Amino acid sequence: MKHPGEDQHSSSSASVFDGATPLAREIADLTRRRQAIASERLPKPEKTRVLTISNQKGGVGKTTTAVNIAAALARQGARVLVIDLDPQGNASTALGVDHRADTASVYDVIVNDLPLGDAVQKSPEFGALYCVPATIHLAGAEIELVSLVAREQRLRRALDLYMQGLEEPFDYVFIDCPPSLGLLTINAFVAAREVLIPIQCEYYALEGLSQLLKNIELIEKHLNPDLSVSTILLTMYDSRTNLANQVAQDVRDHFPKQVLKTLIPRSVRVSEAPSYGQSVISYDLNSAGSLSYLEAAAEIARRGAPQTGSQR
Repeated sequence: MKHPGEDQHSSSSASVFDGATPLAREIADLTRRRQAIASERLPKPEKTRVLTISNQKGGVGKTTTAVNIAAALARQGARVLVIDLDPQGNASTALGVDHRADTASVYDVIVNDLPLGDAVQKSPEFGALYCVPATIHLAGAEIELVSLVAREQRLRRALDLYMQGLEEPFDYVFIDCPPSLGLLTINAFVAAREVLIPIQCEYYALEGLSQLLKNIELIEKHLNPDLSVSTILLTMYDSRTNLANQVAQDVRDHFPKQVLKTLIPRSVRVSEAPSYGQSVISYDLNSAGSLSYLEAAAEIARRGAPQTGSQR
């Protein structure tokens, strides 16, 4: 004999897992996105793409973006090099590479003329992911660079020389910059061909962006005519707030060609991953943050793919 409230309880429980509930829709959406990513084979660029990831505003997900886009592309079979040009060394930590004070690092490359290849380390994340770490010595590099010859060109020359000697070239090089516009960032702009700007979906998102764009324009005019802002990525997005939606729309209105369709949500998993010396791609592949970075990486890959001819 059924309990009087049993039918009511059963129908109530069923409604919780009904496809119309927000939780069920979210799970279905994540499953669909996961299947789409698993079935896609990303194109590779015809030649190495060198991107600097920069924003003079701190806390916008710059290093997180550098590490996770690089890991996402490496997971899909691309050969990727990350150059950690931030004295904090957070990208080195997240990629699980040694960056103690006595480690050969990007500081030795740009200040002491160490060949870049001597500082490259293989990340334990993926077989085709490599990193040039940053050590504590990089904190004083801005001052030391002032007196050096061709101070703005030192990273570019080291990178060009290194890549000329490679039997198997990298598909992507990502340069993680400090949150400032000093000589380290200028070195990154001169070494790169593209700029990727992460923008936080919050009130002060566009503050300072115009100054950053002016500085990039000056670099393009005087030091690196090949430089362009190719990609803008919206990070820390919270769809529940009107502010985040408004900021996202404002950025899309101002930069319709550069902004990726993918939005990076606020995610506990993304924040946790570096404490384990991992990217979120290897820490929790099925999380919403991981899927978003995989989708963003796929967009970047497709944008740089050859327009004609077959994939490599």
